[in-house]
Amino acid sequence: MDILCVGELLVDFIGAQHGKTIATTKTYNRFLGGSTANLAVNANKIGLAVDLAASVGDDGLGKYLLDELTNFGLSTAHITKIPNQPTSLVFVTKSNETPDFVPVRGADAHISEPQINDDLINKAKVFHTSCFALSQEPARSIIMDKATKASILGCKLSIDINYAAEIWSNKTEAIDVIKTYCSLNPLVKISEDDAKRLFGDVASHSDIFSLLHSYGADVVCLTLGSEGAMLANKGKDTFHKAAIKINKAVDVTGAGDAFWSGFLYGYIKNHNLEQCISFGLKLAHIKLQHVGPIPEFINLANPKII
Repeated sequence: MDILCVGELLVDFIGAQHGKTIATTKTYNRFLGGSTANLAVNANKIGLAVDLAASVGDDGLGKYLLDELTNFGLSTAHITKIPNQPTSLVFVTKSNETPDFVPVRGADAHISEPQINDDLINKAKVFHTSCFALSQEPARSIIMDKATKASILGCKLSIDINYAAEIWSNKTEAIDVIKTYCSLNPLVKISEDDAKRLFGDVASHSDIFSLLHSYGADVVCLTLGSEGAMLANKGKDTFHKAAIKINKAVDVTGAGDAFWSGFLYGYIKNHNLEQCISFGLKLAHIKLQHVGPIPEFINLANPKII
């Protein structure tokens, strides 16, 4: 297995009207969502072997997600239906900028120990999760325990620090959890907007890198929206790569997940970090031109895909 994705499987209801707020959006379209689940779907579509461990409610929306995963060619063997907990969902505005969103949490936080067994961990090259997945118990303790085990066994950890105040009790708790995960030296992806929410508007790019390096993460990737991405490898060079030009972004929801899918593809295929960024930018460019998931199978190694 190339990537074991853990947590954050939910339903995205994306606004049909462009540029509206949550309050003024009248209709929504339904998609499989959640940063970690999006990455699993993307990674599968670019040819990586992926498994997903997550939880849904024992309800119609949970069935929808299971059916979607099956349609995308992913196993549902490690997806658990949680009785008396609704399937989690998020309402998201359709926008060219960072979208407004309202989360409605339920089953996604109820991951149990048997879902992430030792056999799964032993097979994986990369163990990936998100700040969202770590934001509530009991999932947090289970994911941290399994991530620690994975790290000991030589599996490379990964995290999307998709911090938002709406999903945490308080910021101090979030930073403590992020510090603990980063102490295991994962590959870190954080967007400029998430970093501002977490560290404040006064934090410069170098401050963000320094903080996350101090937590224990050597490789930190900062995504900058239309400005591309920066990467800092502790003790080595920091570099920036520009985004691929696009005439019009159809929808930005999931673009960061697409980027990190491409980055991990490069990492797993043993490319250098600058090439990993290039793969990420290619896949983000494709995603920005589609609402919902990226198109069917994409050969990222093909230079003619853009």
